Amino acid sequence: MALCAKKRPPEEERRARANDREYNERFQYASNCIKTSKYNILTFLPVNLFEQFQEVANTYFLFLLILQLIPQISSLSWFTTIVPLVLVLTITAVKDATDDYFRHKSDNQVNNRQSQVLINGILQQEQWMNVCVGDIIKLENNQFVAADLLLLSSSEPHGLCYIETAELDGETNMKVRQAIPVTSELGDISKLAKFDGEVICEPPNNKLDKFSGTLYWKENKFPLSNQNMLLRGCVLRNTEWCFGLVIFAGPDTKLMQNSGRTKFKRTSIDRLMNTLVLWIFGFLVCMGVILAIGNAIWEHEVGTRFQVYLPWDEAVDSAFFSGFLSFWSYIIILNTVVPISLYVSVEVIRLGHSYFINWDKKMFCMKKRTPAEARTTTLNEELGQVEYIFSDKTGTLTQNIMVFNKCSINGRSYGLKSERHPKGPGSPGDMGVELELPWGESWSVDGDGEQWRPEPVNFSFNPLADKKFLFWDPTLLEAVKMGDPHTHEFFRLLSLCHTVMSEEKNEGELYYKAQSPDEGALVTAARNFGFVFRSRTPKTITVHEMGTAITYQLLAILDFNNIRKRMSVIVRNPEGKIRLYCKGADTILLDRLHHSTQELLNTTTDHLNEYAGEGLRTLVLAYKDLDEEYYEEWAERRLQASLAQDSREDRLASIYEEVESDMMVWDAERVKGGQGGVVPGLLSQGPLWYFQLLGATAIEDKLQQGVPETIALLTLANIKIWVLTGDKQETAVNIGYSCKMLTDDMTEVFIVAGHTVLEVREELRKAREKMMDSSRSVGNGFTYQEKLSSSKLTSVLEAVAGEYALVINGHSLAHALEADMELEFLETACACKAVICCRVTPLQKAQVVELVKKYKKAVTLAIGDGANDVSMIKTAHIGVGISGQEGIQAVLASDYSFSQFKFLQRLLLVHGRWSYLRMCKFLCYFFYKNFAFTMVHFWFGFFCGFSAQTVYDQYFITLYNIVYTSLPVLAMGVFDQDVPEQRSMEYPKLYEPGQLNLLFNKREFFICIAQGIYTSVLMFFIPYGVFAEATRDDGTQLADYQSFAVTVATSLVIVVSVQIGLDTGYWTAINHFFIWGSLAVYFAILFAMHSNGLFDMFPNQFRFVGILQGAVGI
Repeated sequence: MALCAKKRPPEEERRARANDREYNERFQYASNCIKTSKYNILTFLPVNLFEQFQEVANTYFLFLLILQLIPQISSLSWFTTIVPLVLVLTITAVKDATDDYFRHKSDNQVNNRQSQVLINGILQQEQWMNVCVGDIIKLENNQFVAADLLLLSSSEPHGLCYIETAELDGETNMKVRQAIPVTSELGDISKLAKFDGEVICEPPNNKLDKFSGTLYWKENKFPLSNQNMLLRGCVLRNTEWCFGLVIFAGPDTKLMQNSGRTKFKRTSIDRLMNTLVLWIFGFLVCMGVILAIGNAIWEHEVGTRFQVYLPWDEAVDSAFFSGFLSFWSYIIILNTVVPISLYVSVEVIRLGHSYFINWDKKMFCMKKRTPAEARTTTLNEELGQVEYIFSDKTGTLTQNIMVFNKCSINGRSYGLKSERHPKGPGSPGDMGVELELPWGESWSVDGDGEQWRPEPVNFSFNPLADKKFLFWDPTLLEAVKMGDPHTHEFFRLLSLCHTVMSEEKNEGELYYKAQSPDEGALVTAARNFGFVFRSRTPKTITVHEMGTAITYQLLAILDFNNIRKRMSVIVRNPEGKIRLYCKGADTILLDRLHHSTQELLNTTTDHLNEYAGEGLRTLVLAYKDLDEEYYEEWAERRLQASLAQDSREDRLASIYEEVESDMMVWDAERVKGGQGGVVPGLLSQGPLWYFQLLGATAIEDKLQQGVPETIALLTLANIKIWVLTGDKQETAVNIGYSCKMLTDDMTEVFIVAGHTVLEVREELRKAREKMMDSSRSVGNGFTYQEKLSSSKLTSVLEAVAGEYALVINGHSLAHALEADMELEFLETACACKAVICCRVTPLQKAQVVELVKKYKKAVTLAIGDGANDVSMIKTAHIGVGISGQEGIQAVLASDYSFSQFKFLQRLLLVHGRWSYLRMCKFLCYFFYKNFAFTMVHFWFGFFCGFSAQTVYDQYFITLYNIVYTSLPVLAMGVFDQDVPEQRSMEYPKLYEPGQLNLLFNKREFFICIAQGIYTSVLMFFIPYGVFAEATRDDGTQLADYQSFAVTVATSLVIVVSVQIGLDTGYWTAINHFFIWGSLAVYFAILFAMHSNGLFDMFPNQFRFVGILQGAVGI
């Protein structure tokens, strides 16, 4: 990406002083002008040509053109090469110019946007491109943020403002940002004009969710974080105005830092073509050497006899030098074995395949109004060769629409007890299931899915309840109404420990905006059970608890991230007590509890396992009271850590770790004889120094429609599916059974859960031993021996009989991915039909994909919907993004995108298989027709004294690949089918030839070449045999050079046209028009070029008049 400013040395830190352009200009920071275009009017031609000649093929043909300009070696006119070359360069240049024009248009539109900038104490209208680092900008509601700003003040209380970040991360939920208290009062222009604070912060980077800096003002230091920043690309919402200080401008903004180039991916056919082109070039050189040697011998033995009337050129002084020149002449003549039109045709075909994907109405989601999109045109045929699919679970296999389903409070489980999703083999599948209600009732669900549900819980007592929320266990509401302190504290935690924003459009109509569906579901559940989150400020949270408004002082938020896997808030209640509420993953929280008693812990753990076995997402809830003195000391250390310039995040993580540690399951039964947990009286006593376990939540994330059928179909196509998820093992396994990745018919499901290297190695070894006991043979019509011979990792496990699955935890996977064990893990996993990796990090997802790419010669596809899937998507051969609930980061990083997982079957089995089939047939025919065309020159060399005389006239050579034979092969490459799309879906085994690379490989290439050479032999020697001794009626020789040339050329065009007709499996009107139209065009041009009219106009170029009639028998 080109930028307005010249390249500067990398920054170590950024310094920006408010209202002081002179000071900031010393650092030569980039202006706010952006330039994504590559060319201007003066540079377009030289730069574009330079870029195009970076392609080896273009440089090769330019080299041939230069050779043709040398009279001593060229027997062809220069236009035979320059016409195709200029055509290709022109098409590419027009495409590049069009793309760059739109980039220029977009740049001008953005750079010329207006912004209000405070200059010399006055707000002035300035174009975005003129905004500088250190300027203070005023934004108004619904305006785009012009640069990366430090929020100084706003129209909202406490310096709050609301933004939408859709252009940054695709999330449409509003987010809150807050000015630091010391600047939040600077809402007056005069005060802002006097503001001279200096910000020292991190250098420009692409981390959207992190910012570390310090504001120095009035001899004080104030920590800055991402919560104080407004990033370019955001939109100000529900805020009348705000002021911000420009920290990063133009190319230094995080938006522009994230717009780098995506890694270019090449298909296996591309790589094979590169190899074959090198082979063809070697073959071309060999033919040139043979004919050059023949020329030298002929000139030495025969040519010397004709020196009187066939003298050598002045520069030629020996037969050897004549052979040397002849070599280059034949390189020019025979270069059409690799014509430049091949590369253009490939790109046109791929573009057509991409449009078919974009236009496919069966991959259009009516609910979201989202079509499928091919975001690249270079990988279509590789969609027909996929062997491994790596899929995220949440939002990809499931809907990522969360529903509060169950909970465990103080050792008691609430919600429906269902046997619908058992967590191991023996699941009832489509059979009837029985649901048991906690209050003693039950009802059945038959195999047809007919259900008789009880009445949902009535929340009419709560005027602020969400009417869409449904819960089926009335005993939980009874516990709330009876004032059970454990239940109240449970829902109080849910109403306080979150980052949800509340909006009240009308009186009593609350609308929650959550950054994750999980949070929204939990806060909504608390709302319906009487703990209604109403509003928040930077320092307070207001909750209506059973109809009473209570405002808590918010002292600290300990954010959730993928490393901590928990979130905490520290609040002060109206009585002045300080309490820390925490919710997080069971693996994190339960391990931190101080086990003063095991009873409640064991009961809650059993409930967690039960919920996970039903496919529910679980969180553990706990809290503890903090001493005032301890909190003050901890808060001071937290402030110092937040002011640190280096390792700020590590220091804060350590501070958070301290206050969230030493948790304890309080033995209330021993204190007051209660039943587990904490009895009512204890909640009102003094501060508790250990965390108390409240219970757990269970949220249902339903499967997307069509997921089981899609996975079953892809499995029949011999595609192995690996699920890489951050969920716990029981949840992932249950989803595996629900979506038919795991089935009761499987021979065995191996669980790898070792905590040490030795344990993991032993579990993998035992799994391999069990599989080794089975037979090596594999049916399905193909043998795996073909795959093994071409793989770096050869293993008899690839051919085991039976179906196996592997489930491995994140901590075990960390050991399995180590260098000394990765091959053992891969060998075991690849022998399994399905693999599920649980509790994995985004980095581990990418490592698993990279491992398969490294050792297996197989095409991999990664599919996901969230930012945590981006690394996996970029690593795989093909990346697919689901446009779901988690923004569009995955879509932006992907090669293909659509809205539902079920569309993957159509993308692969229909579009992918057809693209692979069409490209293979196109390449086979293309090489065939060009060898048939070119090898005629080779045979003719033995009959023309190796003089580099061409068989065809120059116009035929020029037009053969760009007019006579180009459109029919394009039509076949774009439209051909072997079976209709319905059959492709009904018989997924049709997909396997692509995986085994059967339709175009080195063997198929040599068959095509052999067929082309055989055709050239017939095209040359049959007319030669007919013309050699033939005479006219008057006894004169029938044969002449031009008659022979026209005969061979006409025969060739007819034969290759008939051949493509035989190769075409699906005839359309376009195929008919192109094939027969090309023949008609050939004869029209043939008659025109041999007409008397052209001879009269251009006697030097069209010398053979009247030959056509004799040649074609008219």
